[in-house]
Amino acid sequence: MIKPLDRLACCESGLAAVEFALTAPIILGMFLSGAEVTNFAITKMRVSQIALHVADNSARIGTNSLLTSPQITETQINDLFIGANLQGGTLNLAAKGRVILSSLEPDPNNAGKYRIHWQRCYGGKAYPSSYGVQGDVNKPNMGPTGQTVTAPAGGGVMFVEVAYDYQPLISARLVPTTVIKDIAAMTVRDDRDFNGDDTHTTGGSGVHNTEGATAALCD
Repeated sequence: MIKPLDRLACCESGLAAVEFALTAPIILGMFLSGAEVTNFAITKMRVSQIALHVADNSARIGTNSLLTSPQITETQINDLFIGANLQGGTLNLAAKGRVILSSLEPDPNNAGKYRIHWQRCYGGKAYPSSYGVQGDVNKPNMGPTGQTVTAPAGGGVMFVEVAYDYQPLISARLVPTTVIKDIAAMTVRDDRDFNGDDTHTTGGSGVHNTEGATAALCD
């Protein structure tokens, strides 16, 4: 005759339920962590693409004329920023991000050095440039250590910084940072008019503004 305690010791009917109860939290945690890390990686890639596209497009734009070199205008820069926000889609750069566009050019008063001739910004995030502001002169280069850029003689480089406040799916503790930052730079493609129109330009020369558009200054 099998005693009740012996029968209980041999019973395995609830083993699967016990194993599930023990492993479910671990599996769920791994799943949620994987989802958060994947979302972070995708968001970082999107921010990187925005920085690259803004740099590339700003190096291409310009109003052509038979009498003058291509001119970049405040309206074109504003359209460029609006396009970046549309490209970001649900990222909502206008509210949660900051795009900083700088024109790095040779410094006319310091041979072999460079200046930030003009700088424009977009987005509601409070984030100053990490590499200089409009009016900086006598700069050896621009950018982080190991990734610095310089402008060609008689030309310019469009340098872009993007900062974005990451919105976690589950918890910010699962990602390395909640502020995603990226940079990109492109050499101006054509013989651009870098002088600007001081009569119509606000925030410093270098950008034309015959349309009287509001300049996206970095205030």
